[in-house]
Amino acid sequence: MALNVYLHFDGNCREVFEFYRSVFGGDFDSFSTFDEMPDEMGISEEEKNGVLHVSYEIGGTALMGSDVPSAFGPPVEMGNNFAISYEAESREETERLFQRISEGGRITMPLGDTFWGAYFGACTDRFGINWMVSYQ
Repeated sequence: MALNVYLHFDGNCREVFEFYRSVFGGDFDSFSTFDEMPDEMGISEEEKNGVLHVSYEIGGTALMGSDVPSAFGPPVEMGNNFAISYEAESREETERLFQRISEGGRITMPLGDTFWGAYFGACTDRFGINWMVSYQ
């Protein structure tokens, strides 16, 4: 299990993470673009070069991020462009934690199997904090 920070950007995720890498050194643990997604996800041609997911370890913690294409909802608002990402140890734990953390809040992506192989859900808790809960 791991607790990490996930940042969302309005098209400049690559620039931001390249800057962080220039500061801290090292390499990205993973890096993918929207071009790698299934076509039925509704990503425009202009946004396909955007960052779908990047993971970069700094000091033993993964800093993760992505751009948010227009097909995924309202534009990013600076100050609310982050989520806490929790990696569970089982599907059952994922379901239990997601049900509890989303109580009284708003589910933004229901729990389900994803094209990247995770069991994943996202929500905003009743205090306005964005969460991602997954099991790989």
